[in-house]
Amino acid sequence: MTEALPLELDAGREDVLARAVELIGAAWRSFDRYRETEPPIDERVRALLRAPLPEDRTPVFEALADAYRILDESIAQPRPRYFAFIGSSGLPIGVVADALASCFDVNLARYAAAATEVERQAVRWLAEFVGYPAGGGVFTSGGTVSNLTALAAARERALPGSREHGVAQRPGAFYASGEAHYSVQRAVELLGLGTAGLRKVEMDERHRLDPGALAETLDRDRAAGVTPVAVVASAGTTLTGAVDPLDAVADVCAARGVWLHVDGAYGLPAAATASHGGLFAGVERADSVAIDAHKWLYLPKACSAVLVRSAGELAAAFAHEEAYMPHEEGEPHAADLTLEYSRPFRALKLWLAFRVHGAPAFREAIERNLAQARLMADEVRRHDDLELALEPQLSIVPFRHLPGGDLDVDQHNLALAGSLQADGRVYLASAVIDGRAYLRPCVVNYRTTDADVRALVDIAREVGGRLALRR
Repeated sequence: MTEALPLELDAGREDVLARAVELIGAAWRSFDRYRETEPPIDERVRALLRAPLPEDRTPVFEALADAYRILDESIAQPRPRYFAFIGSSGLPIGVVADALASCFDVNLARYAAAATEVERQAVRWLAEFVGYPAGGGVFTSGGTVSNLTALAAARERALPGSREHGVAQRPGAFYASGEAHYSVQRAVELLGLGTAGLRKVEMDERHRLDPGALAETLDRDRAAGVTPVAVVASAGTTLTGAVDPLDAVADVCAARGVWLHVDGAYGLPAAATASHGGLFAGVERADSVAIDAHKWLYLPKACSAVLVRSAGELAAAFAHEEAYMPHEEGEPHAADLTLEYSRPFRALKLWLAFRVHGAPAFREAIERNLAQARLMADEVRRHDDLELALEPQLSIVPFRHLPGGDLDVDQHNLALAGSLQADGRVYLASAVIDGRAYLRPCVVNYRTTDADVRALVDIAREVGGRLALRR
């Protein structure tokens, strides 16, 4: 007689799996085209959210239906008219990979046989795709952790022994443009240098880090007894999509022996394209790079990677010896190369996606998004009541609606972003650039069509016009 287990399902596993597959299929079909509006949170979901800790079982099919309802009433980034922030696309093969990886629940804290080898191969493939000569790397939960991991390695090289003795009485600094992602500041704070240890270097008229200003800032700090720890160059800023002049920045760093990290979480996949690859010249000279495959490689979150020229730099910052996890293989565990211990098999979805689709399909999808960004800019320029913030360097196209009369343009556009979200036909957010408020659409979804791009511009004008008349 088989012993009953406390966590058995109230239905057959195969039946539960079949129902889950049906729900996933329904979600995928719903992503094939835009929604006319976003549904409100209904009363059943609100009741569920008020419920206390369950002490009784809920039938599994009822619970699955509720989970689907909750997800369907959430803001889903895979939808083709989601233009806010920098979204994910939930690539179907990545969803399948996540399901398989979760099922086997491999832990990549230490050597995990084939899974570890696949992660190493995925690191090589990702590095080859963007043209970076990686000597090693690891997959992480996102750009924040990837940046922190790389900058911890930079700190250990610039300030040897800092992981053991700290950085007190050893002034150091990091350097980035004013548009660098906030995760850079967060990393500097966590690494013990404080907000004052981040130098925000001047930018040029295209919102790119200025190499001349960088050189002056580095030299001034060194003369004052401050150790330059690392320069963080952006390969596609979150605000405007600006790509710093990587080759010129690399020249400055090489002449002064300073670590160069490239934050390519958003934009670096465009280095693989024929149309925009030249923007990223010099990335191959960086000591480390960060890239989020869950952004412009379309995979579900979370799937980021930090790549380094020398894996030994990561080991210097993180390697350790503990009795509960001896180094039986004679080489570092993955936990010796990154912050995390319990680490899921994130690399599987990238590995499976490259195998199933091939690198050319990803290059084509990225080129398509780049062309759609140019189309959006052209559509904005066609209308006198719209104003482009700047020419898009990648796929972020900030623009604003001009309401006419004596209305405050900035307040109008901040309100317009909220009105567009409430309207629901497109979803985008606002941003402040050079002190002015703009709508800030970003095109990073392989499902987005040219018609969706044109619709965004038309709907922004329609809703903006109505909003102006009411005020």
